[in-house]
Amino acid sequence: MSDWQAKIHPQKLPRHVGIIMDGNGRWAALRHLPRNFGHRAGMKTLKEIVICCSELGIETLTVFAFSTENWKRPLTEVNFLMGLLAEYIERELSELKRKNVKISILGDLDHIPSRIQNEIDRAVSETASNQGLVLNIAFNYGARQEIVQAIQAIAAKVAAGEIRAEEINEQMVNEYLFTKGLPDPDLIIRPSGELRLSNFLLWQSAYTEFWFDRVLWPDFSRQDFCRAIVEFQQRHRRFGGL
Repeated sequence: MSDWQAKIHPQKLPRHVGIIMDGNGRWAALRHLPRNFGHRAGMKTLKEIVICCSELGIETLTVFAFSTENWKRPLTEVNFLMGLLAEYIERELSELKRKNVKISILGDLDHIPSRIQNEIDRAVSETASNQGLVLNIAFNYGARQEIVQAIQAIAAKVAAGEIRAEEINEQMVNEYLFTKGLPDPDLIIRPSGELRLSNFLLWQSAYTEFWFDRVLWPDFSRQDFCRAIVEFQQRHRRFGGL
């Protein structure tokens, strides 16, 4: 057990942690390697952090794997990232099932290659009854797109006369988001030195605590994760009160 893990209060764990897995490309560049080497190294980090969350007893982990803006990257990198998700599922699914992890996908999968969709569907189906950590993989996800789709769905209900406009409230909006049924994130972690959300869980993070660090994602360790949890537990969350 690391020094930081020993300081974690088991009764004050965040229920939901989000991670923006950032810095893979810079990690590779610092080593004069192609960017794909950084993405593959980042996959190993993800495995370690998922295991750590499961062992600590955290309910939900949401990781930002591929954003709607990532389509702007070179096609070779986009294709590699698509394949990397399928590879992660193929390699880790058996262990995730043993650890009682439930896999869920947040995002629009309509334009994802069918081979990748099939792997995703298999992982979601085979872990659907698991009762441990919920691992949300935000893939082809953008928070603004998510909110727009929720508005469109609610507007269609209003137009059909199924609900009245004055009945729309926060609870109703939550029901139309990808995170329906999940608690809002208590903590969002972003390594790599960047200090922004990058279109990640914008609605859900209204009262989220943030933790930023300069370590690049492939170098992010269990020790770093536990340090973030300890610092989170030392904060006083007022949710607008005193």
